[in-house]
Amino acid sequence: MFTFIGYLALLIGGYIVYGAVVERIFGIDRSRPTPAIAMNDGVDYVPMPWWRVFLIQFLNIAGLGPIFGAIMGMMYGPAAFLWIVLGTIFAGGVHDYFSGMMSVRERGASLPELIGNELGKYIKLFMRLFSVLLMVLVGAVFISGPAGLLAGLTPGISALIWTAIIFAYYVLATLLPIDKLIGKIYPIFGAALLFMAVGILFALFWNKAPIPELTAGFANSNPNKSLHIFPMMFVSIACGAISGFHATQSPMMARCIKNEKYGRRCFYGAMVAEGVVALIWAAAASSFFGSVEGLHKFVADLPATANKGAEVVNLISNRWLGVVGGVLAILGVVAAPITSGDTALRSARLIVADFLHLNQKSIAKRLMISIPIFVLTFVILNMDFDVLWRYFAWCNQTLAVFTLWAITAYLCRLRKFYFITLVPAIFMTYVSSTYLFAAARPEGIGLPYETALIVGAGITTAVFSVFVVSLKKLQKN
Repeated sequence: MFTFIGYLALLIGGYIVYGAVVERIFGIDRSRPTPAIAMNDGVDYVPMPWWRVFLIQFLNIAGLGPIFGAIMGMMYGPAAFLWIVLGTIFAGGVHDYFSGMMSVRERGASLPELIGNELGKYIKLFMRLFSVLLMVLVGAVFISGPAGLLAGLTPGISALIWTAIIFAYYVLATLLPIDKLIGKIYPIFGAALLFMAVGILFALFWNKAPIPELTAGFANSNPNKSLHIFPMMFVSIACGAISGFHATQSPMMARCIKNEKYGRRCFYGAMVAEGVVALIWAAAASSFFGSVEGLHKFVADLPATANKGAEVVNLISNRWLGVVGGVLAILGVVAAPITSGDTALRSARLIVADFLHLNQKSIAKRLMISIPIFVLTFVILNMDFDVLWRYFAWCNQTLAVFTLWAITAYLCRLRKFYFITLVPAIFMTYVSSTYLFAAARPEGIGLPYETALIVGAGITTAVFSVFVVSLKKLQKN
């Protein structure tokens, strides 16, 4: 238990100390007008109080990640705690802060434009396509998943009807001005999600839950030994440590923040809050069942078609928090993903609008972009949910790789301390490339583990070599 308290203290201390370091390296300008002030259009560029921006950003990036990802990551053992803490402080928080603040400096530019400005026009073209497809994939994943859960809770309403209802909400959230729907309901849901985590944290202490200690080192606790801690755990715990999806959401809030001084609270702070939620749920999942092995047994006894993360959350919430916990569980496994899926489609609209240079003030131009996005989302909805989720996991971390290298290039260009993003960029390149070659088909190539490690190392070395050559050219010029 004391070790767990130490983890929480490290996360909070990371925000206070390392967050201040990150902010200083970026170099905020309190007198500089932000896009929300300079480009207010009443639709996407709308000034909001920092606490509202924080709660919206937190809910945007949360989704199922800090809950389901942490639970499934805990299947690998207590090493998950370390990745949540270290990943949040040194990778996720840095990734989210710089991507958000770079967008603030670039008039609220979407992620592909930011990456392309630093890595070249061909990367920009690829990232436009890749990001839009990822956003549509997220929207589809976060429709089909919640629809299935809601159908199980409401026997009289089918998953198809719930899909139609959620899809209709997505249409409104994508098209309406950000302060009319998202700005009003997101802070409520965000606060409720945090309250749910605090309730579980209190229950951990009240029940004197046996939280696993990191005494076994980095031993893999997953009974399926073909699923190695590296890189599988680092992909499973995505949103709870670092996630490329976050950087696609940051530009939305970069268009709403009133002053650059709020960047650390809204971007780095939201990532730390998500890390805290992930840490709490990782501890709850492993201690509620008595041990990590108890968690394995519960998951193994579930039907093959069951949503394992949802079943764990539902049981823990109802048992530890009672009737109120049941309501909050529904919020956690249904409302959170829905409120990430809708902003994913909104992000897709903004990404397309940016590279087509289409002003989004008129509803006609918003519809011009949104209708094809809605059609593509509907088509992808017909794919199997498990397949969608596996592809999303890898694409998510790959996007984080591109974002970290773009931030590193940005810092190099401005002659700032770029090692702060270079180290996580190298590490995440190795994680993502190794996962692609090690993961079983269809989401990966399925090479032998040792071979995948070598190939991943080769790709990472090649990328780093390109960076060194580019850095020398930049220094020469």
